[in-house]
Parts: sequence; C-alpha cells; structure tokens
Amino acid sequence: MKPVTSIRTGRRAAAPALALVLAAILLGAGLGRPALADASRTQRTLFEAPRELLGPDQALRTRTLAELRSLGVRDLRIVLYWKDVAPDPGSRSVPGFHERDPAAYDWGHYAPAIDQAAAAGLRVLLTVTGPVPRWATAARRDQVTRPSPQHYQRFFEAVARRFGAEVDRFSVWNEPNHPAFLMPQFVHGHAASGAIYRRLYVAARRGLKAAGRSRQPLLFGETAPRGTSHVVAPLRFLRQALCLTSAYHRRRSCRRLSVTAVAHHPYTTKAGPSFVPPDRDDVTIGVLHRLSTFLARAERARALTPGTRIALTEFGIQSRPDPYVGVSLTRQAAYRARSEQLAYEQPRVDTFAQYLLRDDDPRPGPAASRYSGFESGLRTSAGAAKPAYAGFRLPLVARRSGRGLVSLWGLVRPAAAATTVTIDVLDRGEHQWHTLKHVRTSSRGWWRSRTRRTAGRRYRVRWTDQAGVT
Repeated sequence: MKPVTSIRTGRRAAAPALALVLAAILLGAGLGRPALADASRTQRTLFEAPRELLGPDQALRTRTLAELRSLGVRDLRIVLYWKDVAPDPGSRSVPGFHERDPAAYDWGHYAPAIDQAAAAGLRVLLTVTGPVPRWATAARRDQVTRPSPQHYQRFFEAVARRFGAEVDRFSVWNEPNHPAFLMPQFVHGHAASGAIYRRLYVAARRGLKAAGRSRQPLLFGETAPRGTSHVVAPLRFLRQALCLTSAYHRRRSCRRLSVTAVAHHPYTTKAGPSFVPPDRDDVTIGVLHRLSTFLARAERARALTPGTRIALTEFGIQSRPDPYVGVSLTRQAAYRARSEQLAYEQPRVDTFAQYLLRDDDPRPGPAASRYSGFESGLRTSAGAAKPAYAGFRLPLVARRSGRGLVSLWGLVRPAAAATTVTIDVLDRGEHQWHTLKHVRTSSRGWWRSRTRRTAGRRYRVRWTDQAGVT
C-alpha cells in the first residue's frame, strides 16, 4: 500500500490530475493565508461512517474501526435520533415509562458502535437530535415541530447516564436551522428556530447536570451552511439563539450561555473552497472567518464565554457520479485538502470533519434521484478507493506564495509524534521523481515549507511509518 499524494504548480499542466486541479484552482488569489503562529495546531479530525458503524454487521464494524485507525482517525461522530430509541415514538400519548431511566430505551442501534469505538480508544462525539417521538412535541402532529424541552431534558439525562462514560463530547441537535430536523423555521416571515433551539440547549445542559456530567463538553449549533426561504441562515440562527440583535446587542432577559464550542457544517458548492456565498449570514468553508468574527462579537456582547471554539462536525466534498454537485475524483481530493488547510488556519477551529467513508448507494429511479444521497466518501459506493483516500491520510496543498515562491502545507494524519516527510518533485519533461527536501512535522503531524516556483513542476509527499510501510 503506497499512500502518495502528488500535485502540480505552474501556469500549465498536461495531465488532468490532482496536480492540475490544485495549480489551476487552489493556487489563485482571494484566500489569504495567516501566519503559522495563528493556526489551530491542536485541530482534531472527526470521522462519520454511519453505514459501516451503525449496522448489524459486527465484523464490518470491527474492520471499519481498524481501517479508520490506520488512516489516523482518533475521533468519531455518531448521530443519535431520539425517535429511534424512545418507546412508542408514533403515539400522540406519552407512554407510561421512566423517561430518565436508560433501561427504558432501546439503544440497540447505537450501543454496539459507541461501546466498540470507546473500547478501541476512539473519542466519540454523540449528537442527540430529532426527529423526536410524536408525543414529545407541543401539538403532537409530527416529529419535528416544537420539541418539548422538558421531555428532552429527561431524555438527555438518560443518554448521559447510559453513554457518558464512553462519550468524549455531546452535541445538541443536528442542523437545527433546517426544517428536516426542527420546525418551525420561520413564523410570519421571521426566524423562529433559534429561540426554540436555545430552550433545547438549556434543557440538555440541565440533563447533563442531573446525570452527574455537568463538566462534560457540550457543543452548540451544528448548523447547516446556508439559508433559503425554508432554512434559517446559520449566523441569523445563532444570533437568535444567543439573544443578539442584528447589531449584536444582547437582550437583557437572556443570560450568557456556557458553550464548549459552536458546531457547524461548512459544506460548499461545486465551486469548492473558493466559493463565497453572497449572503453574509451564510458560512461555507471558504468564509470561516465569518463565524470567527461572529463569535468575537458575541463574546464582546457577553452572550458567550470568552475563547469559545469552533467545531466543524460534518463536512465533505461531493464527487462524481453525482451529476449536479459532484466534482471529479481528483478535484475532490484537492478541494478536501485545501478545505482542511483553511480550517487549520482559523485559530478558533478545534475540529475538522470527514463525512462518509463510502459513498451512499445509488437510488432507484431517474437521474435526478439516483445520486440524491452523499457522494462525499473516500471510497465509491462499490468500495473502490478514490484519490481522496490517500489524500486523507497525507493531505497536501501547494499554492503560489509571494513572488516566485510556492507554499507547501500538509499533514501526516497517522503520526502519533513528530516525524519526517519527504517532498519529491517532477519537473516538466522529466519522467522520474527526485527528492526536493525532507521536512520535520509538528508533534501532531502538521508541516509547512516553501520552495522556489518552477512552472509545470509537480509535487508529492512520501512518509514511511514505524512498520516500514511507505
């Protein structure tokens, strides 16, 4: 197995490879680079693989956990849907059961993955979210409209009692600014979901305290990246959830919240990490500074405690065969690496995510619905490794940096301590790679270097692990 990532810089390139993609797309102007001293050197990588980890196949789960560890993954995200574990979730009447008692719920779909991941030494982020039991909503008409904070507090206490010792961090709700998970988003044209969410977050924190887990980290937000007529834009949602006016003045009736980190899903478009959404309340990977600026203003308004971090808890780059938002397989690897670098360069970011190990299976029906799932995996739906697979283990970015220079940035994800990588180059017209330099990484595997730019030059990085595998 040879996890080698190669890229090219310069004005022209002949082959349609990852090299060409990074040279033509990611090396352009418009995405400035802060100094290394400002970077988030402790950034962790969160991986989500629900099909492999949450299914009934224990052998597949064991193989997947071993594979993820070989890729350098140390953190997993698991999304727990309230309706999946609660008694009689379709009933309008509250069943007669002890809501705070973990034994009253059916954890069978989630417990094997959480238990096995914890036993394997992996840290788990557990997102406790809707849809909810019908009986736990205000009007009991559906499973997403106005969930009861009282019922959620009791349920969160039960979750914390069952999984608190195995879970590293909890999070409140998945994409609460999206109508698939929380309603109503708007009332008479005005955003409403942020106020509903705030009550759920407070309820979750009380549930943690009741379970004896008040010091357990709790994430806030987990917002979807962009607003529409049906989805509240993330910064607009967060302002409402934190009781902030559009001018960032906190309403006196609201206390400052204790938040470990604000979580977000910074998905971008087919244009990749260079995309800048026109609505300033949207936050995609290319404009993470908007969320950083938001947090600074919220802290000054005393709506959040100082030093609140950003956790990017779900992210991926869609690839072909999705005909609508998918990019080429080599471009997927390039966009993914550049996105990770952008996250790394934001000091507040402590978590970057990869959503899916393997693409969703194609769905039956016309082309419009065949690839309506996610094609953001490191493997195809059939299991073949994409270029992003090697690129995930050894992400590499090359960008023009100043006059006549190229900045190289990367990560040895499996590294458990400082190590050395070898940078090779292949110049135009040559057929054999040769070594440019050796670079020492940080204790967590990050590295950066610069070199003189040569038009048409391709770069790759090699690393050999302690077992001698390159």
